[in-house]
Amino acid sequence: MQFIDGGVTAPIGFTANGMLCGIKPGRTKNDIALVFSEKLCSVAGLFTKNRVKAECVKLTKKNIETGHAQAVIANSGIANACTGKEGADNALRMAKAVANALNINPTDVIVCSTGVIGQQLPIEKIEQSLDTLKAGLSKEGHIEARTAIMTTDTHYKECAVETVIAGKTVHIGTMCKGSGMIHINLGTMLSFITTDCAISSAMLERALRESVEKTYNCVSVDGDTSTNDTLTILANGMAGNKEITQEGDDYLAFLEALNALNTEMAKKIAGDGEGAEHLVECNVVGAKDVPTARALAKSVISSSLVKAMIFGKDANFGRILCALGYSGEEFNPDKVSITLSSIKGVLRHGATDVLGKQDGTVLSVKVFDHGSPLLFDEELGKEILSQAEVSILVECEDGEACGTAWGCDLTYEYVKINGDYRT
Repeated sequence: MQFIDGGVTAPIGFTANGMLCGIKPGRTKNDIALVFSEKLCSVAGLFTKNRVKAECVKLTKKNIETGHAQAVIANSGIANACTGKEGADNALRMAKAVANALNINPTDVIVCSTGVIGQQLPIEKIEQSLDTLKAGLSKEGHIEARTAIMTTDTHYKECAVETVIAGKTVHIGTMCKGSGMIHINLGTMLSFITTDCAISSAMLERALRESVEKTYNCVSVDGDTSTNDTLTILANGMAGNKEITQEGDDYLAFLEALNALNTEMAKKIAGDGEGAEHLVECNVVGAKDVPTARALAKSVISSSLVKAMIFGKDANFGRILCALGYSGEEFNPDKVSITLSSIKGVLRHGATDVLGKQDGTVLSVKVFDHGSPLLFDEELGKEILSQAEVSILVECEDGEACGTAWGCDLTYEYVKINGDYRT
């Protein structure tokens, strides 16, 4: 397995495009994206657990019940959430506009929106853009599409991997957006995954659910869960492998590649949290089981006080212990050890497509050992927390399970971004 370029158009048979159609006044970058497969796809999706759901979420959940889809239309600027019957009509009009342009069934269209809640979409502008969007569909179109779904994101987020399944080269590509309103159960994110692997809708859903538990559902920026969260995967089978219809070596190979892809994207979202200056990774080892390890790690990266600690570059390990303690999980605090570390010079995930150059110096300091505080070099602790990516290692002695979660620091800029988001 290896990482490759191309995002959602890396798999065979997928094209994409994006453009600016003026959904939100003042926006200068693309605001609508289209992804299309030349063949009908198996499909699976996961959606927000917020009881208040956007109209596009309601429509897409219904559409993918058929088990197949062929196109994705997504806009930024206006979320089409809390918009009543008019919003529902507008979501359906988006699907029909795509279907008419591409000569496909409206139920085979995934419809997504992101942006301001409670405002109606200027649906005519979207409808008028479809001929241009269709005309510009290409393998290079992922470049235009990846920026069109951004809201407060400071950088586009995409990734692709290549692997071999049953003797055939298989590709999986993705693009997503997510920066604020991010917490455990997906977050304010739209994520679109494409693959040329032949795999049934049932196995796609199984793989997606299994992968999300250890990737997207281990990210928290601010503790809020959106009305619009949508994660979908389309598989058109054009790689030519024997269709995966049950668990086995082929399924595990697909899942491994999907996990690698989703892990990278989860880290990009955490690293590009609204106003964030640091990506924070918490690794818990020695827990009694995997759910416990993940829950402990999630509790640490979700803590506002831990986030503030990272921002302030203050190695106050008591905040980490406190977050572990209120997680609700069983562990023995008297056997816990905590180590802070970073790599000097590394660039934050989300800042660029790659990590960038680093001088390779590993900075590390143990601050807590088997239930007791340690005298440590405070200046070294500050230097570690000054790096763009910070790792927190929590060592338990309750078992052999481990778990990882990703978050970011909490900065003044977060309040500035969200204080006047609507106006």
